[in-house]
Formats: sequence, structure tokens, C-alpha cells
Amino acid sequence: MDEFGPIEVRPCAGQNWCPKKKPDRQPATYTRTHGIRHLLAAYDLKDDKLYGTVQKHKTNKEFLQFLKQLRRKYNPKITLFIVCDNFGPHKKSNVVTWATKNNIEFFYTPTNASWLNKIEPQFNPLKGDVLRNSNYENHDEIADAIHKWLFFRNSKRYRNFVPSSRN
Repeated sequence: MDEFGPIEVRPCAGQNWCPKKKPDRQPATYTRTHGIRHLLAAYDLKDDKLYGTVQKHKTNKEFLQFLKQLRRKYNPKITLFIVCDNFGPHKKSNVVTWATKNNIEFFYTPTNASWLNKIEPQFNPLKGDVLRNSNYENHDEIADAIHKWLFFRNSKRYRNFVPSSRN
């Protein structure tokens, strides 16, 4: 599991094809009045599924809430092994205590080695498909787009989808 963000409401550059006379241009100015959001995500290696939720903060409260959502997806008798980085909220006593009581074990990646976590490469398609070349109005639109992409990503259609190039 890992956090992705910060996610801002702002135009994001990308590539697109457009008519010569009316090009779709990125706005030159924007205001950052919406704050930021974070995607808390977990990657199921066995089933190749990516789960996530968009939150205003990434404190131990949101992390614990996400763990509870994740725990409900699996049989309580199955031990969940969660690989995560050394971010402080992952090690808070209330999180560790709850995880121990609910059959969850944490494994922490070494400092400055988050690339060892198998979830990291899963964020590149998300950036390319949802955030690149976008100009969302608010965080609700971004969260909706992320959740739709997660649904598509976990579907059979995605597994059969062969992109021409993925950056």
C-alpha cells in the first residue's frame, strides 16, 4: 500500500491532437483555492487488483479507515501482509494495535527504497490516463475520475487492453 499525491485542481499538460484552427490549449493561469487531496491505495498482487480512496489528509486516521475498508474485502481468517513505507502514520500505536487484532501484518520498505514496493509502478498508468492532459473543475471530479479508472483497471477489459504506448 502507498499514498499518491498531492493531487491538485490545476491544469495538467499532456499530449493531444487538435484542429489547427482551434487548438485545445492549457490555461495559462489558475488559482489554487481548492487545497490538495491524497490517494490511499493498496495493490493485491495475487489478484492484480488496485484499490484506493481519495482523502483530504493522509494521517493515521485516514490510514486506519482505509485499512478497515481493505480488511472488509477479505476473509478475516486470511492474514493480510501489507508492504508500506516508513511514513509515520503507518507506525502509530492505534494503527498497529488495530492491525494486530485484525490479522494484518506490516512490512516496511527500507528508507529511500520505496521503489521496492510493487504498488509504485501502478501509479504511472493512473497519472497518464487520469491526470495528464486534464483540467478538472474540482476535487470531486478528480476523485470520480480516479475511482472510474480503478474500476476499469480492475476489470477484464483492462487486462485485454493493449495501449499503443504508455508513458
